[in-house]
Amino acid sequence: MFFRWLNNDSRITLVCVVLSIPPLLASLFGWGEWPVDPAWAAILLCGVPIIFGAGRGLLLEHDIKADVLVSLALLASLVVGEYFAAGEVAFIMQLGTLLEDFTASRANAGIEKLVGLTPQTARTERDGKEAIVPVEEVTVGETLTVLAGEMIPLDGTILSGETTIDTSVMTGESVPVEKSTGDAVMSGTINQYGTFTMRVEKVCSDSALQRMIRLAQAADADKAPIVRLADRWATWLVAIALGCAIVTWLATGIFLRAVTVLVVFCPCAFILATPTAVMAGLANAARHGVLVRSGDALERLARIQYAAFDKTGTLTWGRPEIIAVDTLSPDFDEAAVRRLSALAEKRSEHPLGRAIAAASPTDGGSVTDFTMFAGRGVRAIVEKHDVFVGKLDFLREQGIDVNAASSMEWEEAGATAIGVACDGVLCGRITLADAMRSDVPEVLNRIKAEGITPLLLTGDNEAAAQAIARQAGIQEVHSGLLPEDKQTLIRKYTEEGKAIAMIGDGVNDALALRSAYAGIAMGGIGSDIAVESADAVLVEDNVRRLPYLFSLMRKVMGNIKQNIILSLLINFSAVVLSASGILNPVTGALVHNCGSVLVVVNAARLLGERDVR
Repeated sequence: MFFRWLNNDSRITLVCVVLSIPPLLASLFGWGEWPVDPAWAAILLCGVPIIFGAGRGLLLEHDIKADVLVSLALLASLVVGEYFAAGEVAFIMQLGTLLEDFTASRANAGIEKLVGLTPQTARTERDGKEAIVPVEEVTVGETLTVLAGEMIPLDGTILSGETTIDTSVMTGESVPVEKSTGDAVMSGTINQYGTFTMRVEKVCSDSALQRMIRLAQAADADKAPIVRLADRWATWLVAIALGCAIVTWLATGIFLRAVTVLVVFCPCAFILATPTAVMAGLANAARHGVLVRSGDALERLARIQYAAFDKTGTLTWGRPEIIAVDTLSPDFDEAAVRRLSALAEKRSEHPLGRAIAAASPTDGGSVTDFTMFAGRGVRAIVEKHDVFVGKLDFLREQGIDVNAASSMEWEEAGATAIGVACDGVLCGRITLADAMRSDVPEVLNRIKAEGITPLLLTGDNEAAAQAIARQAGIQEVHSGLLPEDKQTLIRKYTEEGKAIAMIGDGVNDALALRSAYAGIAMGGIGSDIAVESADAVLVEDNVRRLPYLFSLMRKVMGNIKQNIILSLLINFSAVVLSASGILNPVTGALVHNCGSVLVVVNAARLLGERDVR
């Protein structure tokens, strides 16, 4: 208890501050028959830890901190008999410390939610019986059952059942998400309505939730360069304060004025200016589904001029979807083309085949003699009809006339055309593409409004890249890039002094993410390597938080500048007033520490910033 008191433990400090209030009031309004000034209670309860901390910093850490000036002011007040001033300085300084701790605790609340989300148990089947086991014992491939209202224990894929998932804590998304067979689910999210079974894809230590927790725990570990600059300035301010106090004493011959100068010159508000704003900014971002690694990353994100986007999985969904179905025979309508192709592709393992099969109902249809031609197409007997589904060249090799399906339109759109033939006749063409996320154009317009220029960096061919760029409104496009090509391009921008952010989701983006001035990873579907390489993580697999992220980071830096200017103005104004005799140690302490409170309150405003979409 004694050492916790000396080390300014928040709970003990709160008790000391509360116990100091009555003695200070008694001292202020006259202490009557008391043998000693009651303000000594505040001096001992609140002042001793300050002096202890200052002495430890000087002797053991060789570091001059704000506590040094506070201790000098406190001791000088005692020398001239200003016991109330000494008690008030100690009291208000500790009150400022509590306010900072309170702001920090609120700031960390959004991050700590992730830590508290960790599920402890999972519902599985062992030895033919339902069992509830610790999540650490569950292995990849095991089948779990999740009931309505339960938290999803691990990352996985739904095997059966339909439900609605509340992802708000993990992603910041207020609207529940519909999920069904084949959809991925994340640990830490809440199953709201239906019961479903799921296959475990990652063990506990590798889950999305645990990955986010590791990032959250490291989020405020580093200081931004501007914080270190403030620390260096604090050392100089201590020397300047001592010089001003000595000059005031020599010029006026009044030691009390020199004491007041020491009281008001303490750079506490200046020191609080950056960390309070940084913590509040990181917390607000975490609450909206964005994790920023550090104060240093925050500062770099605030300076971004260019934003380079990966295509697949970032601007697009990262999976093929049917964008058009054309009928090429009068004997088949669109529904027939869809049904025949879906039945033929029902057993396919190719991504395009699975997309075709998933897009149409296949109940009741009989399929026999299924044959898969790797990377080219499939053949199957569908309801007694000989059906081929595949690339046009593949169908041509089977003796099918595909001239009616030939078109450059789908190539220019960066899409893939799949022919469907029934009993030797081309009956339709299905066009698939990696569709762009619907909100990308709006997101990029908002980014441009922030003065940031978007770029597209992709390994896809020129046609696919240009098609997405046209839809998204991106002017500068670089296609056909290998991972090292992306890194080289990013480095070129950086070497030219252009602050560029890389936004990506996959292993192939890791080099560019690490090389960029700031890297932003898609956390929902992003690879572990991409996430670990980034400075910030979008917890959900969506870029719509980007405008908010860039805007918030700039507001944080603006808040820091406001705090520094405010603290310096208050300090230097109070020095002039103290040297001229207008302020005494008591009023000087009040004015100075009000500045610290104002800085903390100004930084706390960042906690209320919201993502307006």
